[in-house]
Amino acid sequence: MEGESPEEHKAFVALHGAALSASGLPPLYWERLRHKLENEVFDAGEFFGIMQVEEVVEEEDDDDDDEEIEDELKKKPNPGNELCYKVIVTNENGLQAANPNSIFLIDHAWTYRVEHARQQLLHVPGLLHRMANLMGIDFHGEVADEGAIEQVLQEMWKYNQTYQLSQGTAEEKVPVWYIMDEFGSRIQHSDEPTFATAPLFYIPQQIAYTVLWPLRDLETGEEVTRDYAYGETDRLIRKCMLLPWAPTEVLDVNYSTPEPSEDHYQAILDKNKEKLPVAINPPDYDKNKIFKVYTDLPQILNNLKHPRFEFTEDEREADILYNFSHFKDYRKLSEERPHVMLNQFPCENLLTVKDCLASISRRVGGTEGPKWLPRTFNLHTELPQFISYFQQRERRGEDNHWICKPWNLARSLDTHITNNLNIIIRHRESSPKVVSKYIESPVLFHREDVGMVKFDIRYVVLLRSIKPLKLYAYDVFWLRFSNRAFSLDDLDDYEKHFTVMNYASGVTLKQVHYDEFIPLFEKQYPEYSWKTVQGEIFKAFAELFQAASSKPAPFGICDYPSSRAVYAIDLMLKWDATRDGKRTMQPQVLEVNFNPDCDRACKYHPTFFNDVFSTLFLDETNNCHVTYIV
Repeated sequence: MEGESPEEHKAFVALHGAALSASGLPPLYWERLRHKLENEVFDAGEFFGIMQVEEVVEEEDDDDDDEEIEDELKKKPNPGNELCYKVIVTNENGLQAANPNSIFLIDHAWTYRVEHARQQLLHVPGLLHRMANLMGIDFHGEVADEGAIEQVLQEMWKYNQTYQLSQGTAEEKVPVWYIMDEFGSRIQHSDEPTFATAPLFYIPQQIAYTVLWPLRDLETGEEVTRDYAYGETDRLIRKCMLLPWAPTEVLDVNYSTPEPSEDHYQAILDKNKEKLPVAINPPDYDKNKIFKVYTDLPQILNNLKHPRFEFTEDEREADILYNFSHFKDYRKLSEERPHVMLNQFPCENLLTVKDCLASISRRVGGTEGPKWLPRTFNLHTELPQFISYFQQRERRGEDNHWICKPWNLARSLDTHITNNLNIIIRHRESSPKVVSKYIESPVLFHREDVGMVKFDIRYVVLLRSIKPLKLYAYDVFWLRFSNRAFSLDDLDDYEKHFTVMNYASGVTLKQVHYDEFIPLFEKQYPEYSWKTVQGEIFKAFAELFQAASSKPAPFGICDYPSSRAVYAIDLMLKWDATRDGKRTMQPQVLEVNFNPDCDRACKYHPTFFNDVFSTLFLDETNNCHVTYIV
């Protein structure tokens, strides 16, 4: 462009080139894209128009093949709606893909994170009205109407797109969802699209747009379409991804989920860049040795007072490495310093990452998984099986509330409860997720100020070795409570359905110490002694770690004699029944956390890290407040 320097273009490419390449946008368009972004040129109106069309769905007498019906549905804009829209090329000269100017910006009408959606619809002036109009929902009032809000919250998953920031805090990395403006939202799906779209975060203005470009030349009157399952080539997966717009059944898919192949675990090891250790002999230490500890954890520096341990700032002279970040090169450590102990096991992510936890647990419970783990599907690799299972349960009239969780985030971040299949399918597009059966009949705890609330329990377990398997539980456990009485509604009410309150601002954190909890629990449930309940919990822990260590690395946790570890296991109790109809409390493992936050442990039990270090590194458990599990 005249008056524009190569340096400006170079700077633009330096900032955005990686994102543009990843989106598949041809470099032909980059220079004009920069110009349009810099000058906020929205010229799509000069080339395209929105056309309203009425769909007449004729009833068929014959029983058509499912695939033919599905193909027909996919050709229809907004399947199921009588009135719908198309975007067509209106420019009299058509549109040439080779023209560098054939690149267009689409504005975003609404950008939000899911947990804020309801509040924004309630409080942002004009937002509910605009979204209702865009989605064809009947709403004409000035005052926010709960019914209209609920409709928008359900329908928006047919319009949502998503992106994620690659940098920032865990909270800032939670996926962002957006709805394109009326023009972008009217672009319909096609298996043979005429255009492609991609989100682009324009760094100088700190604003996101959608970029639209043609995949071939178009004549006047031709329709602008895009592929709603862009990038997916597997026919069955595409059918599943398109289900929000083209409803269909996949009941013929076998919903059993066997444990993944060994290649799956090998790929995880390669992706994590973990180097497995060579075989070593277990270190032999003098009985009175004082161990030098190198750590970056303030909780340990401030609370470890045991006379057999002293701190060093020189990592090279340490006997024990106790670090927060994940260790990767076990091979080098095992070859050069086999005597050095550390607070991690190779391949422990098989426990601490949610999709892996579900996979290895199938060694206990078969394709359905064990009784102590909610039925879980990996949305990335088991989407058709999940949809089939969901639809089978729907047919049988069974509860179908599910909870979507990211593989690798804690503190309930980006975690969503729903009974809407479309929502679950679309969540797959943001970050890697599992979907687990939501516990619809949890054992509740009576809070005098609130009523019957959900609670979960956190146990700290200490893994001393894999061969032989030596696992301990710390005798003190921690409790977390919801702040509102439980019921299977208001699924986006955080304080009703979640228990993690210590990271949320402005919410009450209810604390009950374990030794206060036990008599209160037994008073509320006199037929169930805590000792019996805890016995079932420890049995579940034993089965979990036996499964995780039953195969050699990388298919199980690596038997490395110098490794030790502390994990936090979060669990709930649910009501179940024996074959003879007797009600039982069944533990449900929710997740296993690496290097858990032990602030409360240190605050209320000052000997906590003395006990942990003595158990793990000295093999001395007397007066250490631990119970041997297996």
